[in-house]
Amino acid sequence: MTAGSMDANEAEIRARAVAAAKGDLPFDTLLINGHVADVITGQVRKADVGISGPIISSVHPRGTRNDAHRKMDAEGRTIAPGLIDAHMHVESSMVTPRTYGNAVLARGVTTLVWDPHEFGNVWGTTGVAWAVEQARRAPLRILVLAPSCVPSAPGLETSGADLEARALHDILAWPEIHGLAEVMDMQGVIDRQDRITAIVNEGLVSRKPVFGHARGLVGPDLNAFAAAGITSDHEVVSGEDLKGKLEAGFFVELRGSHDHLLPEFVRTLAEFDRLPPTLALCTDDVFPDELFDCGGLDDVVRRLAKYGMPPLEALRAATLNAAMRLGRHDLGAVAPGRRADLVVLESLRDFRANAVLFDGQPVSPSGDRRDSLEHETSAGLSIAPVVPEDFHVRSELRHVRVATIDNPRFTRWGEAVTDVLNDRVLLPADATLMAVINRHGAGSPPKLAYLRGWGKWKGAFCTTVSHDSHNLTVFGSNESDMATAANAVLEMKGGLAVAANGKITARLPLPVAGLVSDRPLSEVASGFRAVKTAMERVVPWNPPYLVFKACFGASLACNPGPHLTDLGIADAGTGKVLASPILGSA
Repeated sequence: MTAGSMDANEAEIRARAVAAAKGDLPFDTLLINGHVADVITGQVRKADVGISGPIISSVHPRGTRNDAHRKMDAEGRTIAPGLIDAHMHVESSMVTPRTYGNAVLARGVTTLVWDPHEFGNVWGTTGVAWAVEQARRAPLRILVLAPSCVPSAPGLETSGADLEARALHDILAWPEIHGLAEVMDMQGVIDRQDRITAIVNEGLVSRKPVFGHARGLVGPDLNAFAAAGITSDHEVVSGEDLKGKLEAGFFVELRGSHDHLLPEFVRTLAEFDRLPPTLALCTDDVFPDELFDCGGLDDVVRRLAKYGMPPLEALRAATLNAAMRLGRHDLGAVAPGRRADLVVLESLRDFRANAVLFDGQPVSPSGDRRDSLEHETSAGLSIAPVVPEDFHVRSELRHVRVATIDNPRFTRWGEAVTDVLNDRVLLPADATLMAVINRHGAGSPPKLAYLRGWGKWKGAFCTTVSHDSHNLTVFGSNESDMATAANAVLEMKGGLAVAANGKITARLPLPVAGLVSDRPLSEVASGFRAVKTAMERVVPWNPPYLVFKACFGASLACNPGPHLTDLGIADAGTGKVLASPILGSA
């Protein structure tokens, strides 16, 4: 349970709820004059809602009960269940769980399903335990999952820990852990590799949900992934992919972080006779400026309605369907016996909260303040300052063939020819240099790669937010700016930095694991916005694929295609790792 969540199944609490439902006791709170959004029947009807402790005791015709310690007048507004974010990473918002919770609870998001694999990849079991502790301190319900892929691509990258089946067995036994988080080692599952197979089996034996990451899987591979016992996916990339995942029996967590895909998803769902009960909604990743300006899952519901999805269907996906997926029959509907997580809305289509109740208690805006962490934290960076020469690719040849990583987001192998000057390989035409340095003091020099299709850069960017191992990652058009950006991040003990013409033009400190800040959301959002603005002067973006967000996933080695890690250019499909981009003489 979180600090603000009561045990609704205590005998005394249930007994009082039953008595209040019968009329033997007054309600603690009576919500009157509202229209209940019934996600079970698909209707909106006039009703009052009686609440006893954290439980809805009664949903009854207006005016038939008047006995309550407190009345709240909905004044004709819509009463909806609190939203359930079915898959998300707090770390993507670069703030603490408590700060994130304060930002979304007043907007009507009452439950988060958090995969803390970013903290797991940096701090191992300690990171997962820290996540559980932080979830307790949050103002809303956070269901923490056990990271399945630390590292996400074994043998292709180095994380801060290696959580194998034995460690997952222990973590899954914690009562605060609610499932096995997204299984990202897709090829390992399909090929029945011992390590990931044993981890998935631990999830199955625990009788807790096993979440998936099935990007790009179709046909026999998709069937094999499902047959392994993995039951969900949020990595849908097209309407056809969405249909295929639903037909394969996956519980699809439709994510809002890829807005350009949402209209196509809405059109695909409109082809069905009814909304699939195996469709939930999630944010996956929300940057701090987006969180501050737009919100969390409430923003996804609004956008889906804007793109043509019936608002009550979007609400059902974000509440009842998600609750059923989690096996949480106490959540997801405005009905007796369920938790009183309620949102009073001005409009179902706009999903703007007029009032929120969590476990039956009205939510008051908490204000925007710094989160005082109870225990000392660190970035966990053990890297000496760098110099421009650290980013040189060297060769004794005069002309070389080099491997390239072509296209952001959906990468593929490429090849280029370039010259060598004074033993230094020159940057191929239209290429961007990328470097990854192990953050844990492994002592290996930076691994380097050439990116094509990333635009023409005029400067550099460095980040310790680099999925999923979060090693120090640098991009740039020249080695000097890359060293300047990297050293700025090291001085901050983690974070983001932009450099151009030898100077830092923007920075954002992220001292907690190099992933998040304990500063107020407004401050983090402002800093992140400044970094994005500085990056617009470094490289012209070309949505939807060449976007700033692509920088954080360029080392995501579990996804199809080549990606640069601290070990070299890695390909999960083949298991190949190139320690150097040089292929040979031209």
